Amino acid sequence: MSRVAGRPFKRIVWPLAIAQTLLWAGLYYLFPALLEAWEQDLGWSKTELAGALTIALLLSAVLAPVAGREIDKGRGRALFTCSALMAAALLSLLSQVTELWQFYAVWVGLGLVMAGALYEPCFAILTRYMGTDARAAITLVTLVAGFAGTIAFPSSHALVGVVGWRGVTLVFAGLIALIAVPLIAYAVSQAKTVDIEPEEAPAIHTGEPVSFVQLPVFWLLGFAFAMVALNHGALITHLLPLLHDRAIHSDVAVLAAAMIGPMQVTGRLAMLAVEKHVTPMMIAMASYLAMSIAAMALFGVRASPMLIVVFVLFQGAGFGVTSILRPVLVAELLGRRKFGFVAGLLATPFLALFALAPTIAGMFWSELGSYDAVIWLAGGASLTGLAALYLASRATQLAAAPTQPPGSQS
Repeated sequence: MSRVAGRPFKRIVWPLAIAQTLLWAGLYYLFPALLEAWEQDLGWSKTELAGALTIALLLSAVLAPVAGREIDKGRGRALFTCSALMAAALLSLLSQVTELWQFYAVWVGLGLVMAGALYEPCFAILTRYMGTDARAAITLVTLVAGFAGTIAFPSSHALVGVVGWRGVTLVFAGLIALIAVPLIAYAVSQAKTVDIEPEEAPAIHTGEPVSFVQLPVFWLLGFAFAMVALNHGALITHLLPLLHDRAIHSDVAVLAAAMIGPMQVTGRLAMLAVEKHVTPMMIAMASYLAMSIAAMALFGVRASPMLIVVFVLFQGAGFGVTSILRPVLVAELLGRRKFGFVAGLLATPFLALFALAPTIAGMFWSELGSYDAVIWLAGGASLTGLAALYLASRATQLAAAPTQPPGSQS
C-alpha cells in the first residue's frame, strides 16, 4: 500500500503541513502585513525596516547548506523542532522592541532559525523519509501552507486595531509555540519509525555533491530559483504600499494580499491536474511566464482595478507552483543522494535574492519615488529566470543524449 494512503503519511505530512502554515505566517508574511504599522508607530522608513528582513533571509540563505548537511546526517528532527521553538521565543521578543538596533537583533535571530524551520529543511526531511511519495508529501504541505498569507494579512489587519502590532506578534508567537512546535515534534518522532534510504532519481549526474558545481544545469537552476525569489520577494513585501501608490483602497489591497495564498493553492491543484501530461520543467516555465504577466498587470490597476484579479491569480498560482517544483527539479535533474546538502546549496541563491528583494525594491522606490521601476524589476526577473530554465532543460537534454563514437556515420 502506498504511503500516501497509509498511516505514516498522515502522521508525518499533515502535522508538518499545519506547522509550516503557521511558521510561514509568523516568520515571513507577518513582516509585510505589519510593515505599514511599524512605519507609522516606530517612525522608521520602509528601507530601514526592509533591511531587517533582508539580513534575516541572507542569514537563512548562508545556513541553508549547513542545515541540509545536518539533515543528511540524521539530525533533522532536533534541528527542526528547536528552530520552531526558538522562532516563537524571538517573536515574543519582537513585541518588546523600541529601538532600531533591537528590531534588527531580533530579525538576525529569526534569520538563524528560519534556516532550520521553513520549507527547505521540511522538504529535505520529507525527501529523506517519504521516498517515492516525497513529491506527493511536498505537494500537500505546500497546498496547506499556501494559506499562510491568508492567515497573516487579514488577521494582522484586524488585530492591529484591537491589540496593536505588539499584540499581533505575541499572538503568532503563541500559535507557533502551542500548535506548530508540538506538531513538528510529533511528526519527526513518527518519521523516525519509517526511515528509509532515498532511491536515486533519474538524473544527469548522481555523484558526490561537490561535483555538481561543475554542471551547467546546477548554475542555471540556481539562477532561475534566484530570479523567481527576486520577483516574488519584491512584490509581496511591498504589495500594500505599492497598491496604495496606485490609489487602491487599503481594504482592497489587504484582500488582494490575502488572496495570494489561495491562488497558490489553486496553482498547485492545477499542476496536479496536468502533471501526467507535461513535464515538471514545462510546468515550471509556464509558472515563470505567469509571474511576468502578473507584474505587468500592476501597471494598469490604477486605470482598471480589475487587473488586481489578474495579478493575484497569476502571481499566486505561478509562485505556488514553483514552491513544489524547486525540490522536484533538484531531485529529478541532480538526484537524491545527499539531497539535503544539494538542495541547501541551490536554496542559497533563492533565499539570498528573497532576502535582498525587499531592500532592492525599497531602494528603487526611494530613488525614483514610484513603484513603476519595482514592477519592471519583478517582471524582468521572472522572464530572465524563464530563459535560465529553458537553458537548463536544453543542457539536461544534451547531457542525456547518447554520443556517437569517433568516425561513426550519422
